[in-house]
Amino acid sequence: MTTTEPHARFADLVAAEWIKLWSLRSTAGSLLIAALAVLGLNVGTAYDQNHYWAERTLADQAEFIREGLSLMTAFTSNGAMVLMLALGAFGAMAVTGEYGTGLIRATFAAVPARSSVLAAKVVVVGLVSTVFGAVLAAASFVLTQAVFAEHGAGVSFDRPGALRLVAASALLAPLSALTGMAVGALVRHGAGAVVGSTVLLLLVPIFLSTDRYWTAVAAHAMPYRAWTRLVDVVGTPAPSPYPGTVGGAWTVYPIWVLLAAGVTVAAVRRRDQ
Repeated sequence: MTTTEPHARFADLVAAEWIKLWSLRSTAGSLLIAALAVLGLNVGTAYDQNHYWAERTLADQAEFIREGLSLMTAFTSNGAMVLMLALGAFGAMAVTGEYGTGLIRATFAAVPARSSVLAAKVVVVGLVSTVFGAVLAAASFVLTQAVFAEHGAGVSFDRPGALRLVAASALLAPLSALTGMAVGALVRHGAGAVVGSTVLLLLVPIFLSTDRYWTAVAAHAMPYRAWTRLVDVVGTPAPSPYPGTVGGAWTVYPIWVLLAAGVTVAAVRRRDQ
């Protein structure tokens, strides 16, 4: 009598992808290096500003404390770019690594439902990168504000705009990782996927001007531009012919996540292994 092997449940696929991800030594190492680099940039900026505190006039010191200008160092633009670069590469390699080693063929042979395999991988990478981003953003906020504590210039999480800044920075991690996955699923080559995700996330926004309507619309739809709008919580935003809005910036995040997840899952349906 012939017995039929039961189909793998989605929870089983998620568990398998979790094991595969953490079985790679590079996973923990790459995330640790990324975290240290981002924290180094953010805390270093805070230290630099605090170091020259005595050179500020009393009026400038009072304004710095009153306006909560220390928030500007809680997560810097350089830190955000390094985060996007690192997590984009992390997501890309989560897909292309298996194609490079040929492991993906064995996986698809065991589980013919290719889209389910990639969906499970999306869940795992999304979960890991979200937790990573949350811990990193919170740690960066606490450490940078602690630098200003000696002058009473640091702020707490209940400062207006603080939680928005932390949330926007934290969620930039899964957005970047899933975008990297989507590029990796399309390119299926490690170096090409890393370069592609870097160009898409960091270089394209540079060439999109906000001086014209349609390029401004495209610019505000990019993750990095959305992040810069959300973390602009101190003072008045810089004038622009077509300024972005907070609501619009928040909308960019889920749209990119859903599109990236959809492309990752759909790419494997359209192409042979």
